[in-house]
Amino acid sequence: MLVPDPKTLGILVVLFALLVPLVNRLLLKPTLAVLDARSERTEGVRRRVSHLAESVRSVASRYEGSIQEVRQSAENARREVLEGARRDAASRLGEARARAEAELGRVRDEVATALGSARQGLRAQAEDLAREAAARVLGRSVS
Repeated sequence: MLVPDPKTLGILVVLFALLVPLVNRLLLKPTLAVLDARSERTEGVRRRVSHLAESVRSVASRYEGSIQEVRQSAENARREVLEGARRDAASRLGEARARAEAELGRVRDEVATALGSARQGLRAQAEDLAREAAARVLGRSVS
C-alpha cells in the first residue's frame, strides 16, 4: 500500500494552505467575477430581447389592426361606389325608359295621325274610283 511520507505530506499541506488564498484571490475570484458579469449581461440582454419582442408584438398588433381598418374602409368605399353605380344605372335606365315610352307614344300618335289621313285619302280615292267605275259601267257620268 502507498503511504505518503509524513514530512512531505506536512509540506504539501502547508503549501496547499498558503496557495489556497493566493489562488482564490488571483484566479478564482476574478474568474467568478467575470462569470457573474457575463451572467448579468446575458440576463440584461434577455430582458431587452423580451422587451423588444413585446414591442414587436404590440407594433404588429397595431399594424394588423390598421390593416383590418383599411380593408374594412376600402370594402365600405367599394360598396358605396357599387351602390352609387347601381343607383345611377337605375336612374339612367328609368330616364331612358321614360324617353323610350315618350318616343313610342309620339310615334304611335304619328302613326295614328298618318293612318287617319291615309284612311281619309283612301276613302276619297275609293269614292272617286267607284264613281269612275260606275261611270264606265253605266256609260254616263255619276254624281
